[in-house]
Amino acid sequence: MICAYDKVYLDCAKRVLGRMLDFAVYDLKYSIQEFFSLFIKSGVAERFGKGDYTILAGKSGVEVAYEVLEKMQIDVERTAPKYVVNRSEEYWTGWALAHYQWETALSFEEIEKFIPIHYVKALYSPYHEMDIKHFIEKMNDLYREAKPDTNLKTKRKQVGLSQSELAKISGIPVRTIQQYEQRQKNINKAQVEYLFKLSNALGCSVECLMEKV
Repeated sequence: MICAYDKVYLDCAKRVLGRMLDFAVYDLKYSIQEFFSLFIKSGVAERFGKGDYTILAGKSGVEVAYEVLEKMQIDVERTAPKYVVNRSEEYWTGWALAHYQWETALSFEEIEKFIPIHYVKALYSPYHEMDIKHFIEKMNDLYREAKPDTNLKTKRKQVGLSQSELAKISGIPVRTIQQYEQRQKNINKAQVEYLFKLSNALGCSVECLMEKV
């Protein structure tokens, strides 16, 4: 399994994202969906997802929230954060989502595209009482349901090639391409030679064809 960054930062990342969302909702008065969109648009989400230790370990969730607003050129009056005894649903959402992003190495933008943050929050009950692996499994199910096409099929369609045309250009049997696209074969376990031929034919990196979920 290829994770997004070194596991040593994972616990910090989960606390930071959880606290960021909690602070944004209860202190800055944003909706969770609105602020998460700012998080992505600001570029902070991309740095977070790639394991930028200056964010994961160098800042608190409150500081990251303010950095998001600064990057988006939104002026807000600084306010003293209010800490509650019990973790909020928003805190759990950030905490759990950070773990999912780390484990799958999907970008936050990719996750949000197929599983909006308010959908994730709706999983609070009963998943906040379960082991995190159950949440990961549920998120994977939701992701696959929302994104039925494999990356190979999506990329092939984007460049306007049929399966037969891709087979001719790449030299890969059309039946093999069909099996990868229908998930009858796992493209993550494909021969390196096949992956390079397909990526060259489609004008993309090998990583773009891999299935992270």
